[in-house]
Amino acid sequence: MIEFHLDARSGVAPYLQLIHQVRQALRLGLLRVDDQLPTVKDVAAGLAINPNTVLKAYRELEYEGLVAARPGVGTFVTGTLSDASLAAHGPLRQDLQRWLAKARRAGLDDESIEALFLNTFRAGTAQDVA
Repeated sequence: MIEFHLDARSGVAPYLQLIHQVRQALRLGLLRVDDQLPTVKDVAAGLAINPNTVLKAYRELEYEGLVAARPGVGTFVTGTLSDASLAAHGPLRQDLQRWLAKARRAGLDDESIEALFLNTFRAGTAQDVA
């Protein structure tokens, strides 16, 4: 089951962060069809947010066809975003974990690592388009 977290510094609305985390879990194959999402009550209590925020995220995911609410039972995954490249995730994840360890040994904190990664990612994406 997915465990949600919020980043108050991100500037992204909490409901959008929840949506993003579900999409990411679907993309990585961490959530699969018929998996149950945590209850609205549990998410709201665990993150100390309004239950309507969680409901808004779940409704958006339902609108996208990724989840469906089953009254009295819960919210379940009905769609997926993963693809055939899922098998490549393991080796890539190991490479990334080694890179992260190397970055930490070089003295970078989490924010510096994230900034370096995002800057490099965006620069690479711009080169791919050009």
